[in-house]
Amino acid sequence: MKKLDLPLTKKMRRGLKAGDRVLLTGIIYTARDAAHRRLCESIDRRKRLPIRLKDNIIYYCGPTPAIPGNVIGSCGPTTSKRMDRFTPLLLRHGLSAMIGKGDRQDDVRGLIKRYAAIYFIAPAGAGAYISLRVKRSEVIAYKDLGPEAIYRLYVEDLPVIVAIDARGNDIYQR
Repeated sequence: MKKLDLPLTKKMRRGLKAGDRVLLTGIIYTARDAAHRRLCESIDRRKRLPIRLKDNIIYYCGPTPAIPGNVIGSCGPTTSKRMDRFTPLLLRHGLSAMIGKGDRQDDVRGLIKRYAAIYFIAPAGAGAYISLRVKRSEVIAYKDLGPEAIYRLYVEDLPVIVAIDARGNDIYQR
């Protein structure tokens, strides 16, 4: 396993290969469909984004409410293809990596390669386990979206697999 301390720089991305198992420590952001739509609308309207995309990771996740004593509720990955229509614009504006589940469309795979980004997959069906890796959580944008708001998470040793590397190699295409 490779251990990476975030933010995820271009040099770090170039050192990853499809199939690598990685433990991430640092800040990541959650966003699902509705938050992606708002991010893209902000870009289209030339408004300031609530998060910095460069060297950062968006986790396709809508966490459940935390039970007392916990930082966050279950926070497993959602299907990544649902974000594929938003991904090109976010990559063009500096998004470095994404975490989700499942494969990606061909055009998104090509753009991941073009922008030397990374697509990680997280273990599906393990939202409760993943929540144990979240040490801090706060809503930072679009609170009205509930679980689809953008959360800033501080994670320690979040287990992921490189599904598509910065050279476009894809574990789903092997």
